[in-house]
Amino acid sequence: MSPASPRLCATARRTLPALAAVLALTLAGPPASAHGGAPSPVEKLYGREIRELPTTARTVALTFNAAWDEQGLDTVLKVLRQQRAPATFFLTGQFAERHPAAVRAIAEAGHGIANHSYSHPPFGELTPGERAQEITRADRAVRATGIAPLPFFRFPYGDTTPRQIAEANALGYADIEWTTDTTGYRGTATGMTVQKAVKRALDALRPGEIVQLHIGSLDGQGPVLDAEALPQIIDAVRTRGYTITDLRGLLAG
Repeated sequence: MSPASPRLCATARRTLPALAAVLALTLAGPPASAHGGAPSPVEKLYGREIRELPTTARTVALTFNAAWDEQGLDTVLKVLRQQRAPATFFLTGQFAERHPAAVRAIAEAGHGIANHSYSHPPFGELTPGERAQEITRADRAVRATGIAPLPFFRFPYGDTTPRQIAEANALGYADIEWTTDTTGYRGTATGMTVQKAVKRALDALRPGEIVQLHIGSLDGQGPVLDAEALPQIIDAVRTRGYTITDLRGLLAG
């Protein structure tokens, strides 16, 4: 038998620790706490996908996915600053590598940054080891910009299963999805408009709603509809008696 190549050995060294953690959690179930005591705030979120905040208060959380270009980010940050509204940005590792200044600008504006995988693949088509690498590689890419990400993970395409959520939990991440997606990223070529994006956000309005918007667009052409819709979404939500809350409140205790 020929010896394993150095490249294969290096891959195994990167993958095996993550696989071991995933296997342990899958077999034993989520631990009460990684350190043996009471569960930490993030550990309390394990074992499920979160599509609404656990509250009866009239609050809404704004979240943005960033996997393509940074077009629209300046507008989004300006609106959030003017409206004094917090948001959480779920970034892919590739986005962080291509746009490190954008990552730092988001953090410097006071917003949370979370993990959206490295290359945005359909997780159901990957092996457990490949899924672990997607999460850990994205974490490293964000940290390379000088920013520490939150322990929140959002699956590409919302492709969740109990097993995949357990895998993310084993790596230290809670699964944060969304109540509604404005789908503004589809762009005007698909018939999307600013008003349709606003309507999708408001049609799902309820206590604890998590709104998913996007930075950039699939084809990189035309206006970034979610950036243009954001002021109207915030105004309409507040007019209806809701406040904009910060997802980081989930880690408060």
